[in-house]
Formats: sequence, structure tokens, C-alpha cells
Amino acid sequence: MVLLVALLVVRALAFAQTPLSLDEAVERARKLYPAVQVSRSQVDAAAAGILLTRTSYLPRLDSIAQVNLATRNNIYGMLLQQSVISPISGPPVNENSASGVLGAAAGLLIDWEPFDFGSRKSKVDLAESTRRRTEASVARTQFEAEAATADAYVTILAAQETVKAATASVERSRILLTAVDALVRAELRPGADAAIARSELASAQAQAIRGRQAVADAKALLAGFTGEQPANIFVAEGRMLTLPDDTADAPATLGENPFAREQTATIDEAKAKLHTLDRQWVPRFSVQGTTYARGTTGTPDYPALYNWGLGFSVRFPLLDQAPVRAQQAEQSAHVRTEESRYKLILNELETRRNRALAALAASRELAQLAPVQLESARAAQSQAQARYKAGLATVVEVADTQRTLAQAEIDDGLAKLNVWRALLAVYSAEGDLGPFVRRAAR
Repeated sequence: MVLLVALLVVRALAFAQTPLSLDEAVERARKLYPAVQVSRSQVDAAAAGILLTRTSYLPRLDSIAQVNLATRNNIYGMLLQQSVISPISGPPVNENSASGVLGAAAGLLIDWEPFDFGSRKSKVDLAESTRRRTEASVARTQFEAEAATADAYVTILAAQETVKAATASVERSRILLTAVDALVRAELRPGADAAIARSELASAQAQAIRGRQAVADAKALLAGFTGEQPANIFVAEGRMLTLPDDTADAPATLGENPFAREQTATIDEAKAKLHTLDRQWVPRFSVQGTTYARGTTGTPDYPALYNWGLGFSVRFPLLDQAPVRAQQAEQSAHVRTEESRYKLILNELETRRNRALAALAASRELAQLAPVQLESARAAQSQAQARYKAGLATVVEVADTQRTLAQAEIDDGLAKLNVWRALLAVYSAEGDLGPFVRRAAR
């Protein structure tokens, strides 16, 4: 039993330490990021709204039943429509009476619009355009999560490269301190040299600590997108520690970017709202049928007399043309606003792509220079150490060359990742991370 538990623990640890590839991280964010799930719920609500709108094609059937105790006094004359005085029917009496009689009523009324000049269809079209807009919002939210996940992934790799360089710098500083302490004890160097060497070691250790903090911070960010615990995240380097090939992809159509597609769906929704207003100031035709029964203890034929009726009615809001036209003008302005916003989004995406392309070109050139700077820094550091041992240089000069070497190592480690980050920015502006993920994997 103990052996079985041990095997399970070892397998669990091995699974937890399985490197997370870039495509796996992006796919998890696409499915698990809470903002994506919220947007999907909005799509479900929009789909339910379509079903609700379609019910307007169904006839309306109302029923009522009541029992009351009231007087039977009545009077000739009209009573205008209002909501305070209760209606009463029956023949008038010669004098008022305070005595009450029981009354009962039950009835059905069916009301159906056989045609409506496209009013109901326009509302269904509006509900469907709302669903398409929410679906576009889901795609945009998923893309944002994917892009942020990929950026966090590259950030982890960059932070890890910084930690590698900082760790190497700590080791060099420790070796320098050991050598300086030996020279100080032999009274070949002043004690101040040892203090300077210890300060450089502490500085290198601090840089390593900041690097580990950056790794932890980036892992926490990636964990928020993927639903994984930060301690269980181990990223796979893939090809991202080497320069990507400089093969230029065919320029993507910015109109296919999820941000642009969402705005296109927003424009369609605004136009659908305008279309419903175009169908608002129209006659309303109704086919109606009713049957009801009423009775009162004040008549000898109690409990009830029944009636039925069929009818066709037309209702037309004659004075609603002015407010409807005002609403149409307001909605037309909304349509123009959303169309202008679409042009603005395309302009911003084009600007982002151009800046990303410029950054990509510059980062490639810098990546070519980084190895040269690294070799020069290594040579300078080696010469400074030799000069110090020969008494021709101070410990400050050695410390300066070690700091320069540490920075050159960091720059060399980040140079290739900066190219990948710029490439990610290009694909993010174009709205498709598929080529980036495939490049990083192969």
C-alpha cells in the first residue's frame, strides 16, 4: 500500500513538472479564461433572446375568471377610458339601492396578427444580429486572452534568461571575492578591495533575486490565463531561444482582426435597430375571437349568460410619426458613429502593425550585434582580472568589467526573445496567432 501511494505521488509530481508548451498555454487560455466564459454566457443569453422574439409570431390567448359582490345600479351615458371607476353593465334602475348582488364572469380572448409589414421579422433579425455581435465579442475576448498568454509565456522565458545571466554573475563575483580575500590576507591588496568585492557579490545576488521575482510574477500572470498553479508551470523553450527565420508572411487583412470583426458586428446590430424603427410606424392588424359568460344573482337567469364574438381590427398610431422619426435620426447617428469607430480601429491596427514591423527589424539587427558585445565583454573581463592579479588594475576596474559582462549576457539572452516578442506584436495586430505558435513549435 505504501509503495502504491509512493508511485502515485511520483507520477503526480512528474505530471506537474511536464513542460507547458506555447500552443497548450494558448489553448487553455482560449477555453478557461473567466472573461471568455462570461462572453459565452452572453452568447447564450442572446440566443435565448432570439427564441423569445420569435414567440411574437404566436397568437395571444388571455383568460379571466372572477367573482364579485357589488350593487346593480346603472346609469345612461358615456364613461371615457380611465383606470379608477369600475365599469358596469345592465339596464338602469329607477332608484339607487345599497344592497349587493353576487356576480361572476369568465372569458377567453385570442388575438393574432396575420401580417405586420415586416415588424416582427425585423425584431428577430435584430436579436440574431445581437447574437452575432456577442459571438464576435467572444472571439475578440479569446484572442485577447491568447495574445496576453503568449506575451506572458515569452516574459517567463526572458526572466529565466535574466536569472541565468545573474546566476553566472553571482558565481564570478564569488570567485573574485575569494581571490581578493586571499590577496588581502597576504597583505598584497588593501582591505578596501575585499569590501568592494563583497559589495559586487551582494549586487549580483540582488539582481538574481529580482530575476527570480520576475519569473514568479510572469508565472502568476500565466497561471491566471491557464487556470494552472504558478508552482506547476514549467514552460518549454521550443525554438524561442533561437532566431526565427526572416521569411515574410503575406500581409493579413486587418478587417479579419477580431477587434475589427466585433466592430463590424456592432455596426450590423445598429443597422438592425434602425430597421426595426423603419417598421414601427405601420398599421397593426389583429384577428380576434372571444367568448365569455357573466351572471349575477340580481337576474332570474343566474348563474350565467354567455356571448361569443369574432372580429378584425386595425390600429394605427397616427401621431407617433414625429417621435419615430426622431428615434430614427438618433439611431442613424449611432450607425454613423459605429462606422467611424470601425475606421478608427483599422487605423489603430495599421499603426500597431507598422510599429511592430519596425520593432521586428530593429530587434533582428540588435540580435546580430549581441554576440559581438558578449565576446568583447568576456575579453575585457578576462583581461581586467589578469591585470588585477598582476597589480596593474584596481578591483573597481574588475568589478566594472564584470557588471558589463553580466549585462552583455542578459542582452544576448534577451536579444532573440525580443525578436519573438516583436513578431508576436505583428501577429497580434493582424489578429491571428496561429503562424506565431507554429513558428515557435517547429
